[in-house]
Amino acid sequence: MRAKTILPAVAMTAVSMVLTLAVVVMWLGPVMPWLVALVVGLGIDGGWLATLAYERRLAAQGDHNRAVTAVGWSFGLLATGVLVAHALTADHAVGAWLAVAWLPIAAKALWLVHGLWERTALTPVALDAIRGIQQEARDEAAVARARLRAEATTEETRLTAVTDAGARVARVQARTAQTLSSAWSTLETARAGEDTGRALTSVTSRVTPGVTPRWELPVWGPTEPLTVRSLEAAPLTDEALDVVVDEIRHSETPALSYREMSARFRAAGHSASEMRLRAAWKRVAA
Repeated sequence: MRAKTILPAVAMTAVSMVLTLAVVVMWLGPVMPWLVALVVGLGIDGGWLATLAYERRLAAQGDHNRAVTAVGWSFGLLATGVLVAHALTADHAVGAWLAVAWLPIAAKALWLVHGLWERTALTPVALDAIRGIQQEARDEAAVARARLRAEATTEETRLTAVTDAGARVARVQARTAQTLSSAWSTLETARAGEDTGRALTSVTSRVTPGVTPRWELPVWGPTEPLTVRSLEAAPLTDEALDVVVDEIRHSETPALSYREMSARFRAAGHSASEMRLRAAWKRVAA
């Protein structure tokens, strides 16, 4: 991995040094001896190479010197300036020389990138540890997402089931309420009708002479469970049933109505069918 950054930097540095030396010799050769021009070119390249070598030594020690870095960039800018000046004063191929004038700056930039890579490079052991941590985090995130999706699906299924059951219960209750309402309306109509009311009151006994009792609508409500006494007790005979009904009826003044008597009869633990109880009430109240 280290070669991927250092080899381009070395190659770019070598090309820029050779190019700088050649340009200096060609540019200054006509006006001075070529040996002097060669010394000038080697001086530029040598200064650049020396500062680069010192920078690399400091980097290997984990150190950094801004002055050395500034000197290195100065040599790079000087080489670039020489290339640009030669390109502008050349009689031919000006664009071609300007196209290669950026090579010294590019070489310095590649060494900068290589230095940054060295400062952030990690050992294979550390990289393996980082990859393991990242993989573990990805696994945990995937498991957490799967768990959340499963919980969401389960909750959605449960809510759907509860909603459907509630809707079915509501429909049954609505039909039951509608049936009860219709039955109650029919009873109320029968109770309020003149002919049906007369027919219903004709089969009831009069409590007070001259007063026609009013037929009462049945009352729906919660039923109370039978007590052990009522379940185990033997059925009352008609005579005993008449005695019990009469006692309960006259337990208060004025005498209790059939509904009140029936409620107290059941509460006392007695057992008798509704037909027998009404027959006993009629016999007692006659």
